[in-house]
Amino acid sequence: MKKRGSLSISLLLAFSLVFTACSGGAKTATSSNEPSPTPGAATTAPKEPSTEPQILNLSAGQDIVTLNTLGNVDNPATVVQNNLLEGLYRLDPKNLPTPGIAKSHDVSADGKTYTFHLRDAKYSNGDSIVAGDFEYAWKKALDPAATSPNYIFLLDVKNAVDIKDKKKAPSELGIKAIDDKTLQVELANATPYFLSLITHPLFYPMNKKFVEAQGTAYAQEANTMIYSGPFVLDSWKHDDGYVFKKNPNYWDAANVKLEQINFKIVKDNQTAINLYEAGQIDISGLTSEFTEQYKTSKEYQTYSDPTITFLKVNQKNKYLNNVNIRKALRSSVNKEELTGIILNNGSTPANYLVAKDFSFGPDGKDFRDKYGDFQKEGVAEAKKYWEQGLKELGESAIKLEFLNYEGEVSKTIGQYLKNQWEKNLPGLTITINVQPQKQKLALEKKLQYDINNSGWGPDYQDPTTYLDIFLSDNSYNASDYKSAKYDDLMKKAKENSTNLPERWKLLQDAEKVLIEEDAAVLPLYQSGVAKLTKSYVKNVINHPFGVYTSYKWASIEGKKAK
Repeated sequence: MKKRGSLSISLLLAFSLVFTACSGGAKTATSSNEPSPTPGAATTAPKEPSTEPQILNLSAGQDIVTLNTLGNVDNPATVVQNNLLEGLYRLDPKNLPTPGIAKSHDVSADGKTYTFHLRDAKYSNGDSIVAGDFEYAWKKALDPAATSPNYIFLLDVKNAVDIKDKKKAPSELGIKAIDDKTLQVELANATPYFLSLITHPLFYPMNKKFVEAQGTAYAQEANTMIYSGPFVLDSWKHDDGYVFKKNPNYWDAANVKLEQINFKIVKDNQTAINLYEAGQIDISGLTSEFTEQYKTSKEYQTYSDPTITFLKVNQKNKYLNNVNIRKALRSSVNKEELTGIILNNGSTPANYLVAKDFSFGPDGKDFRDKYGDFQKEGVAEAKKYWEQGLKELGESAIKLEFLNYEGEVSKTIGQYLKNQWEKNLPGLTITINVQPQKQKLALEKKLQYDINNSGWGPDYQDPTTYLDIFLSDNSYNASDYKSAKYDDLMKKAKENSTNLPERWKLLQDAEKVLIEEDAAVLPLYQSGVAKLTKSYVKNVINHPFGVYTSYKWASIEGKKAK
């Protein structure tokens, strides 16, 4: 799904850290100790609806980047789209795919053909949602005129790879509206995680008539978009805030309890804490300087999640094209100090790309079980790599730029990395380039950086959600890393989709090539979350992958008594 930003203040505040982790399976941390709603085609409506105003007040660390599901590039935009829109299936409170616009589906014996049966559902403007809206959206995502940066999620669909390579036209994609209520999807290979995958916004429907009527204004403002999910975007004051209101045309509106969600854009944690203490927002993320102050509060929560923050290195840079220089950079940072002191929020050092306690193989073992951690050499080895790299380059000193986010957490991390590198690698000078989210992503896409603060939160529960990023032709690679060995292992894993043990082994070996052998990406940490949540906020569902936060089941209960 998407570009994942680092654990910057923007992401800490955007939806009050929308991540959580799974341990031994997909488990969800909710906003309270109340039991999560029972998942299913529709949630169970309360016998006695609350008489309290169902209004949730939140902070967001940045403005909405895009409402267009084909242009989705970061976590906060994904959260917005998940709550305003809906696809065939959505993630339920237990992180399992539950029927959305589709009321059911059938799958062929070979696992390659899915037939979805749509329910009677409408957009916010009253138009019916039909199977052709999904066919239109999916094909549009691969159309050269409007190719989505997330097109990679479609590559499991029949003919998608050939369409990407311009060997076939988008019209030949393996999706067909049999009639208004029946959608057939053909896959290139059996895909075990397919239902989880299609909960991602890329797979949401688009009303062709409405899209074309809006032209270039489509999805640019609240009133140039129509909504298929639990809420509509009622108002949007750019760089100030926005408001969700309950969508009366949503098929399951009877079970959506919140009437309104107010988002105020707040870019520093101190301001967010002040608003939380004043009762103006109901959830606030916590950065390290506040965790000790609030850790004994009943409203304090901390948990880990499968988001991995890492550094991309631009291999078009002649210095970073040298594997020893990359290995020196990766091994010269004290990650224990970074996570334990600088972050202090439950984050843990990561010497891997695929998160711990996230994905489990056919034998039930964690993906990390085989290789565990990579590249833990330390500063002494880093100096050896550095000296060897400088010798190979014929240099005695190197200057590099570090592209970073503007949030205060990211700035602190950036300064820490600069100090570590310049202290441990003699002759290295680091200049930090801080940019707002949108501009930073644009620079990364153009490879206008040397080292880049980046990261990835999983879109579906499978190792490929991380590993696919660094395929040679992946649009999110954005580092000029190309490895025939890595690509071949990943290709064989996809072709072994029915031989699960062999597939698992190939994916583990591919990660070893990427991290240990090539040092193509430099992992820093697996994220932790610390936040405050008012006791009257119930069932804000945090998902460990994909769409991150759902407000469909949330409610306000007991606020009057406060």
